[in-house]
Amino acid sequence: MISDLDAFDALAAGKSITDDANYSWRVARHPVGNVTPSDFRWDVSQIPEPAPGEVLLKAHYLGLAPVMRMYMMGGSPSGEMPLRIGDVIHGRGVAQVIKSRHPDYREGEVVQGQIGWQTYKVSAMTPQEKFFRMAPNGLPAALGSGVLGMTGLSAYAGLFPTGDPRSGDLMVLSGAAGGVGSMVSQIAANVVGCDVVGIAGGPEKCAFLLDHGCSATIDYKNENLAERLDVLRPDGIDLYFDNVGGETLAACLERLRMHSRVVLCGSISEYARTEPFALTNYTRLRRSESRMQGFFVYNHIQRWDAVMADLAGWIREGKLKPVQDIIDGVQNMPKALAQLYHGRNVGVQCCSVRGEPEVW
Repeated sequence: MISDLDAFDALAAGKSITDDANYSWRVARHPVGNVTPSDFRWDVSQIPEPAPGEVLLKAHYLGLAPVMRMYMMGGSPSGEMPLRIGDVIHGRGVAQVIKSRHPDYREGEVVQGQIGWQTYKVSAMTPQEKFFRMAPNGLPAALGSGVLGMTGLSAYAGLFPTGDPRSGDLMVLSGAAGGVGSMVSQIAANVVGCDVVGIAGGPEKCAFLLDHGCSATIDYKNENLAERLDVLRPDGIDLYFDNVGGETLAACLERLRMHSRVVLCGSISEYARTEPFALTNYTRLRRSESRMQGFFVYNHIQRWDAVMADLAGWIREGKLKPVQDIIDGVQNMPKALAQLYHGRNVGVQCCSVRGEPEVW
C-alpha cells in the first residue's frame, strides 16, 4: 500500500505559488515500491529566458499517469530519457507561449506537449517533445491535459486499431473508471455499439460507470470477479480491454469466445509487485483462435490530428462525456500521483496550475 495520503498533504503545506519564479518537482530518490513523499524534491528557481530558436512556456494544466512512477524509478517505458536524481519529473500538459524567439510559434499560442512537473519551461519545440498546437474550439483547454491529449490517443489507439471493436461485441473493460477506461467505455458503447461490462473498485465508481457507457459493472473490491464474469458474460467475451493485468487478465482469458480480441493497454496491478506476474493460461488464446495484442501509444502519433478531431466531435455530439479529476495547485502533484495507486481518481488525473488561459 502507498503511504498515508496525509503525508502528501504535509509535503505540499506552505508551498505558495507566484508568477515570478519557476516551481518544479524533481526526483529526490528512485521509488522502491509505491511512491512516498521522500521520493520528491521541491525546487524554486528563476524563470528561464528563451534563446534564439526557443520559446518560454507557461504551464496551465499538467496531466498525471501511473507510468510516471516508472519514470521516477529510472525506467523509460515510453521512450523518454531515464530520470536521474535531481531531474524534473516527466509529464505532458497544456501551456501557453508567453515569449517566442522561434520562427514557427507566436506568443499567445496554446500547446500540448512534454512540459514536465514545472510551472515554466524553455523549449526548442523539438520533435522529441511532441508538442501539438491547440486550436480554440469552444472546448476547455484543460482537456488537452488528458481527454484531448495522450490519454485520448491511448484510448483510441487501443480500442480501434488494436481492439477492432464491432457492434454487438460482448466486451469487458478493466480499470473502467480510470483515465483511459472512462473514455473507452463510452466510445465502445456510444460510437461502436458494444455491450460493455466495466470493472472498477467500489460502489461509487461502479455507479459512475453505469452513466458512462457500461451496461453492467463488477466491483472487484467487494464482489467475486470470476463469479460475476460468469453471471454477466455467460456466453463469453468478444473483446477484453485490459488496463490492470494480473489476475484480472487471467480470469478474462478463461472466458474468451471464438475469434475474440484482448487489448493490452496497462498493468497497474503489477507495477508495485516485486516479481512480475506469471500469466499461465495464455494458451486459452489457441483454443478460441483469439489474439492478444499490445500497443505503444507513441507509435500512433501520426494519427493525432484525426483522433483529436474525432474525440472533439464525439464530445460535442454528447457521445463522450469528458471526465477529468483535477487537483488544484502544482504543489499537490505528488499526492495526485499517489492517488492513482490508491484508486482515488475517477477519469483522467490532472493538475490545474493556473486554470484556463485568459486569451488564446
